[in-house]
Amino acid sequence: MKKSQLEVVILAAGLGTRMKSTTIKILHRAAGRPIIEYVLDLAAAVSDRPPIMIVGHQQDAVRAVCGDRARYAVQEEQLGTGHAVLQSALLLEAASMTGKTVLVLSGDVPLTRAETLFRLIEQHEKEGNALTLLSMRLDNPAMYGRIVRDADGSVERIVEARDASAEQKAIREVNAGIYLFDATLLFDPLRNLSTDNAQGEYYLTDLISVFRKSGRRVGAVVAEDPVEAIGVNSRAELATVEGEIQRRVVDRLMNEGVTFRNPSTVVIDSTVTIGPDSVIYPFVTIEGTTIIGRGCIVEPGCHLQNVRVGDDVHLKTGTVAEGAVIADQATVGPYAHLRPGTKLGRHVKIGNFVETKKAVFGDRSKASHLSYVGDAEIGADVNIGAGTITCNYDGVNKNKTVLEDGVFIGSDTQLVAPVRVGRGAYVGAGSTITKDVPPDALALSRTPQKTVEGWATRRREQLKKK
Repeated sequence: MKKSQLEVVILAAGLGTRMKSTTIKILHRAAGRPIIEYVLDLAAAVSDRPPIMIVGHQQDAVRAVCGDRARYAVQEEQLGTGHAVLQSALLLEAASMTGKTVLVLSGDVPLTRAETLFRLIEQHEKEGNALTLLSMRLDNPAMYGRIVRDADGSVERIVEARDASAEQKAIREVNAGIYLFDATLLFDPLRNLSTDNAQGEYYLTDLISVFRKSGRRVGAVVAEDPVEAIGVNSRAELATVEGEIQRRVVDRLMNEGVTFRNPSTVVIDSTVTIGPDSVIYPFVTIEGTTIIGRGCIVEPGCHLQNVRVGDDVHLKTGTVAEGAVIADQATVGPYAHLRPGTKLGRHVKIGNFVETKKAVFGDRSKASHLSYVGDAEIGADVNIGAGTITCNYDGVNKNKTVLEDGVFIGSDTQLVAPVRVGRGAYVGAGSTITKDVPPDALALSRTPQKTVEGWATRRREQLKKK
């Protein structure tokens, strides 16, 4: 089947009350993205046509997320799956349905693979079915609709769990909620469905009996892995779905040459990119649009969000970075904190318990211990001693500190911004710098050291007499 012959309808109108949330279930995030985006990806993989999304609850929020990736039809009142698909009729019947097929997906089922849908399409065409649905076999079918087959293997009907007898509830093959219809046979029967069931709704699955009475065949394809049909109706199911997406991401990255020391302990979004020969240690969290280059080492406990990391970078234990850029061969940590706006040049070293914010470091510069560098422009080959801070906030405004190339800042220095230290200048340890320092100068702001010989001995003698 050509992709242009397949129309996709995505059911996305339900609220999802079991989520116990003010957010509609399809907008809950799994591995960094709203779950509806995975369904949109699936639709794009099998059809050249933007899918029709049936929206209802929080439709403005859904449209804001999905944008022009979909066309929209509104289900004002949620009266069941059959009623939902019927809302697409105006959009679909506006064009000729001859030779076309309609694929119905659920917006809360994000794990289905395109390969499975192609297998569904292939069997649908081969058997000439009016309807072919995806099924799965579960040890505990719970509330899924049971599939009742004929002796020839065709589908006789689907019995919803609420309406099933004890014998029918023992059936392990269940409905996965994905359907493929001959487009010319879909809408007239939909308009004639009844609500004679426990929920008083229009069931899409009631079309099975309609087709069979007219002598048309209904088929089913069993999903190889039941996880592909898991729907997100609760927080527990959301966690299951996210875990599977992350497992797939890790598998893909390992196939691309990334080493994971303990894959099951890593939290990683589907939007993350990691280059080959990089090594990811246990208990690492990598989120958002993070890109990690080739040959990097990310040690335990690191948390990266929307970070760009070059090649051969070493992120040591406990490093936290958000909205930062780290160039090739830099070293960060352990226990460093790179806040948004941080940009590290090549061979930069940011050491333990150093915090940066809107700080740009030139090549080979380093702040190795216990420092805060915020709203700062650091040149190349700058050394920032332990305990140095940029005093960037005056209570009203954030001010900038500039350290030009080759500057040496002694330990325990306060740089009171706005201030500039010129190229090649030295600042002595323990100084508070409030004025600009010329290039190649030495700046000091210490009180003179006073030494009193024998003072400690006399003090101890005085204490003994008390």
